[in-house]
Amino acid sequence: MEFSCARVIADWDAFASEWDQLFSRSHMQVPFLRFGYLRAWWQTLGGAEWQPESSALRIITAREQGELVGIAPLFLCEKPGWQPALRLIGSVEVSDYLDVLAPAEALDEFLEGLLAFLREDPELSVYPLDLLNLREDSQTLQALPRATGRNGYVFSKERLQPSPYIALTESWETYLAGLSKKQRHEIRRKLRNAENRHQTEWYVVQDEARLEEETDDFLAMMRQDPGKAAFLNPAMREHLQSSARFAFEQGQLQLSFLTFEGHKAAAYFSFSEGGKLWVYNSAWESAYAPCSPGWVLLAKVIQWAIDHNLREVDMMRGNEDYKYKFGAVNRYVTRVVCLPNPQL
Repeated sequence: MEFSCARVIADWDAFASEWDQLFSRSHMQVPFLRFGYLRAWWQTLGGAEWQPESSALRIITAREQGELVGIAPLFLCEKPGWQPALRLIGSVEVSDYLDVLAPAEALDEFLEGLLAFLREDPELSVYPLDLLNLREDSQTLQALPRATGRNGYVFSKERLQPSPYIALTESWETYLAGLSKKQRHEIRRKLRNAENRHQTEWYVVQDEARLEEETDDFLAMMRQDPGKAAFLNPAMREHLQSSARFAFEQGQLQLSFLTFEGHKAAAYFSFSEGGKLWVYNSAWESAYAPCSPGWVLLAKVIQWAIDHNLREVDMMRGNEDYKYKFGAVNRYVTRVVCLPNPQL
């Protein structure tokens, strides 16, 4: 494998089409690793999570006979409380899952070559490789310790947040049958309550001409939550709007709304990718809280996923109680740090 480093946007953009071709063959396929998502993330540095003056592209690529076979989408960054390090583009808060891109059969060779390349680079050799938000089922977690030992790095691993997911069945009724009697009753009761009190409809945004307006409505609904309002600075709003636009263009956006008497009561912003639904964020109108619009819409979204033959609904990071009431079980994200060994 021949390795090189892209340090400027123009060099990154030059292999955009190759990026998504490699994504389709990669050992890890999550929405946050697509070129369009990460490119949108870089425009705002994760909604201003990082600052331009302390962030620099360092995307490492590997080729065999001219073909792109591996990408480590890295950037060199630092900020108060975080030591300077090479981290994955997308870190930390708004991209639930990150990783390197390479086919499973080439991953060991790619990671070993990556660390050797970093070790030999005069600029990059002094920085830790700090990989956040790796899924615990990532093959990178098995391959990287072997590569670090052979390249003079010290490997450490830390479990981070739970990331619950719901395994789907062949029908809505069999899905409900797999829940506890109490939770099955609760979901059905909330659905009946909403339908008895309101003229209830729900839809997935399909009209591109309305996408910007619908996304703005979603963000306005998010701002009703004080915690999310603080999160939604102008850069974060731009990031979410760009991410929605990219996902829609790729046919992967599942932006859904629940309405009561035609008024938006709840919304879910999700991605449909690789036979799974990835629930990215949610919002609801506080005025409708007695009718549990968030619960009602999530039930509709899960039923939609079953009807579209999806295998799983990934509820993403966070251990909010409602996720488990819908039958979610934990999977974790991890952090791996590879420290250069100064004695070698």
